[in-house]
Order: sequence, then C-alpha cells, then structure tokens
Amino acid sequence: MIAETVGARKVTPAAVRVVDVPGTGPQLLGNLRQVDALLVVLDGFSGTRVPADDLETLKLELLVADRDHVERRLERVTKQAKSGDVTLKTEVTTLEQILAHLDAGGTLAQWNGDLPPELEPLTAKPLLAIENGPGGLDAKLEAELAELSEEEAAAFREGESALGEIARRLFEVLDLVTFFTAGEKETRAWTLQRGGTALEAAETIHTDIARGFIRCEVIRWDDLVAAGSHTEAARQGKQRLEGKTYVVQDGDVLNIRFNV
Repeated sequence: MIAETVGARKVTPAAVRVVDVPGTGPQLLGNLRQVDALLVVLDGFSGTRVPADDLETLKLELLVADRDHVERRLERVTKQAKSGDVTLKTEVTTLEQILAHLDAGGTLAQWNGDLPPELEPLTAKPLLAIENGPGGLDAKLEAELAELSEEEAAAFREGESALGEIARRLFEVLDLVTFFTAGEKETRAWTLQRGGTALEAAETIHTDIARGFIRCEVIRWDDLVAAGSHTEAARQGKQRLEGKTYVVQDGDVLNIRFNV
C-alpha cells in the first residue's frame, strides 16, 4: 500500500536471514554463538522421536556448553589476573559467581547481573522451536507449495503459510520492529531492534547516512496512505521532525535528511 501511494518502481520487503549453521561439536557451538536467535526444527514426522524430549535434551546441551565456556574463560582470566589487573580480578569474581549460578541449575538468561561480553552465551539467546510434522510445520507440504504460484498455494492452505508464521514468530522473539523508507525509486521495509533510535535506523540503511544525520521526517504508514502523498501528509500536519534520539515505532515511515 505504501509503494502504491508513492508510486514506487521497486519494492523491497523486510527479511530475517535464516541459515543452517555448519559444523559439529565445538565448531558448531562456536558458530551458534554468533547468531541472534536459535531456530530449532524438531522431528515430529518419523515416529521415532519425541519432540518435547528432544527439545529438553537440546536445552540441557546448551546449558552444559555454556558452563564449559564459562569454566574455560575463568581458568584463562584467573591466570591473567595474577598480573594484578583490577579489571581482570573483578571479572574472575563475576565468573565464579556465574559458574555457581550455572551449577545450581540456572541459565545465563536468568543471570541478573551483567555478563562479560566475551561469553556470547547460548542459553541467553531467544529460542524458537518448530515441530516438523502433523503437530507443527509440514516441511514436505511447504516445499511442494513453494513450486506453485501464490494464488494456487493459498488454495491449499488455511490462513497464513507455515513459513510466514515462522517469520512472524522470529520477529517476535527477536523483538524487532519494521520501519519504511518510501520514494518513487524504491520503497523498502527495514528491521530494527525495538527501542532503537532514528540514528540507529539511519545506520541500518547506510553508515554514511548515520554519520551525516541532520534530522528525520516521520509519518505513520497509515497516515501516509490516507493522505495519498508525503506533501499532503505534511500539509495535514501528519508529518513531524525528529532528532537522533527519537525511538522508532513499528510502522514508521522515515525520510532521513543528512549531509556527507
């Protein structure tokens, strides 16, 4: 609707990148520490697995991996702290407390204090579990429907596609909002962490835009559509100017003024 309103020649939707993380053992765990959230697909179609049990096993494995990670860092930092560095001594104390917390059965997501940034904990990451089978996502059906047109595929579905639902739930667990840039050349949807500022939105678009940020023209997407154009929306008083610290809201259309 936004693209139609501004007559955009190109439309780019928002996207969440999902990858099948490579590796096994320590390499796999190391790669998992680099992602923003964990999407777990559980076997619910073979009849040989119990998805709920597999999920609990995975959570336990992540907890054990985090404990080992904390323990290894504690050993390393303890040796380094012998130099007398106050910062390192403080981290040793924190790591000892974290290790005790984990040994008591807690997760790093339940830790109340600040975590050393080097830990990159697995159990603190959002986890979305999807069952592949009758009780959840029918991956085989989705693969077959992907070969059809949108109209044909919709005829086989009841409501939203399973993949669409997964994308929506990922947005929720990642706590993302969507904002838009709208012009005749391109209308594009962007994602931003909820609570993100106009400056952070500018950086999402391009670092040069953030570096030269002057101000941000903001209008709600539905106000823009109702007005029919940016000019008319501004005439109606629906568009306002905001600075770097403005907290971007879901559905905002931004026009960021900047100089290079």
